Amino acid sequence: MTTAPLSVLIVDDEPLARRRLMRLLAGETDVECVAECQDGQAAVEWLAHHAVDVVLLDVQMPGLSGLDVIDMVGTSTMPLVVFVTAFDRYAVQAFDRHAVDYVLKPFDRARLRLALGRARQRLAQEPHSALVARLDNVLRDIADRRDRPDRLVVRRPGAISFVTVGDIDWIEAQGNYVALHVGTQNHVIRDTLSRLEQRLDGVQFVRVRRTAIVNVNRIARLEPWEKDEHVCVMMSGARIAVSRGFSDRLERVLEAWRV
Repeated sequence: MTTAPLSVLIVDDEPLARRRLMRLLAGETDVECVAECQDGQAAVEWLAHHAVDVVLLDVQMPGLSGLDVIDMVGTSTMPLVVFVTAFDRYAVQAFDRHAVDYVLKPFDRARLRLALGRARQRLAQEPHSALVARLDNVLRDIADRRDRPDRLVVRRPGAISFVTVGDIDWIEAQGNYVALHVGTQNHVIRDTLSRLEQRLDGVQFVRVRRTAIVNVNRIARLEPWEKDEHVCVMMSGARIAVSRGFSDRLERVLEAWRV
């Protein structure tokens, strides 16, 4: 018995990107591109009157973004989504964590074929509720991460400077102040570790002891320490002991990053 072609809608504001996707899809015998939309509003209107298996949805579009389209259509009625992006770091990390497929610009035939193959498999094997939950989780993750600061203000007598959050190796409590360790430099700001922890991305910055938070991206390795504990060896060479009471939290985050 032959399988019906996978019906696909392309949503992208760039004409060249839409044409490239059309050409790639035309080379797939089990895929049919049924329509293309040049902006988010057109996509919302099209989806209100038509059904499709998969939407190739650009994340960043003027007017309504791809995420806005999903909000307006609703995750419960949205077809399966394969996101299209020119590399939005927050979005890509969320897609990876929640196993939602995406293709990066410029498009690669093999990567697109893999994404569509996975889409067909999920449509055949996963209940609709699971697809909805995955999409909901991605939207929440992206919204949460984009609310996080990209830079922190460092005030000194006669000067104000900025520290890029992603460059911080680890953060150390010093009473009513915290020290931001960035490579060989230290920057002291007036804040508490607990307040700063609430503002930072909990997937990237993890409390490993009462007085220290580490940037998971900047961990070079974990080494065993006394009494079944560990030490985070940072890329800067700094060594931060992980106390037993916080080790489970670090392990959960590292496990999530293995997705």
